[in-house]
Amino acid sequence: MKIIAEPQNARSRRTAAALLRAARELIEQDGFAALTMAAVAERAQVSRRAVYLHYATRTELLAALYRSLGETDDLAGSLQAVWDRPDAVSALTEWAEHIARSHPRILGILRAVESAQHGDPDAAELWQTAQGNWLKGCRRLMRWLADDGQLAPIWTVNTATDMMWALMSIDVLDRLLNERRWSRKRVAEHLASLFQVTFAR
Repeated sequence: MKIIAEPQNARSRRTAAALLRAARELIEQDGFAALTMAAVAERAQVSRRAVYLHYATRTELLAALYRSLGETDDLAGSLQAVWDRPDAVSALTEWAEHIARSHPRILGILRAVESAQHGDPDAAELWQTAQGNWLKGCRRLMRWLADDGQLAPIWTVNTATDMMWALMSIDVLDRLLNERRWSRKRVAEHLASLFQVTFAR
């Protein structure tokens, strides 16, 4: 996805922020199909021209929205805490913490994008971008475990990566948080135990 440069003047930045908020609200409240440039303009209370001045296509708008999630919800900071751990085994626990504290914030968007991916090329591209990033993180973590001699013998880096990625399914998180009413703290604690028993020697 192409990401356009950050607007330079303050008014333009405010407009861009309003557009991204509007896009996020539309997806979370009404589903991915509700996300049109006209709907974003109406929700943000700006003209359609203002939308197109910032984002020439819906694909560009979605790319900017995806990038903004990392900034407004501090996903990057949460993830960095994983890589700042002193060793791979403790990073497994931090990985569980990261999932529990970060993914619930964007669960609505992830669910809407996943549901729309088979019929909407923009949704498909956004979903693939997100899942590709998850896979990269899983691979980095499992490579770290292997390099430290701490990856359980049943696994290769590739199979452990795939399993960790699968365990990050938004269905798992959604069911625990919303159907079973687990707290984020409980999710983090039990995911950490699961990851330790499953992947570490």
